[in-house]
Amino acid sequence: MHENRKFDPKSIDKLNNPERFDRENPDVIWKELGLKEPRVLIDIGAGTGFFAIPFARKSPAIMIYACDLQQEMLDWLEAHIPEDFRNRVKPFKMEESEVSLPDNIADLVYMINLHHELEDRDAMMKEAFRLLKPGGTVMVMDWKKEDMPMGPPVTIRITAEEIVGDIEKAGFREVKQHPVLKFHSMVTGRK
Repeated sequence: MHENRKFDPKSIDKLNNPERFDRENPDVIWKELGLKEPRVLIDIGAGTGFFAIPFARKSPAIMIYACDLQQEMLDWLEAHIPEDFRNRVKPFKMEESEVSLPDNIADLVYMINLHHELEDRDAMMKEAFRLLKPGGTVMVMDWKKEDMPMGPPVTIRITAEEIVGDIEKAGFREVKQHPVLKFHSMVTGRK
């Protein structure tokens, strides 16, 4: 029997829990990314926009495609985007390993708490590579594969080393782990 790894939209309140700021602080992540004037960001598995909105606040020049498989998530996000971000945070329906946006458009493609849910990690990493401009950054952040009182079951989690391998296999260079979060692995690579 295939274990369901997807996040249940009925648990949407978990995505907006203020406690997430303590363990997944968007400002800490943004600072660690060290991006130079990014314009286009693609948030794969955006959920409720927990990261898309704070990242959009970093510069008025940033445009974010907030992509998700689940229409319930996109509907929730559409209804809750602050008015002044409506033209810069765009909810976008994606398929399992496909984002129907043009090649080479993004400065950053990021996936947070998603890697363990992917049916085909290699296909998604190739898609991230396709979407990024030359020199662009991919960032994968997911729960550490260790027991803790929150997050998905440890049996479906992915190790930081597996994430590094997935990113390298897709052709990214300068692949690096960032040990800045207590409960999460954060790995980046450049196209």
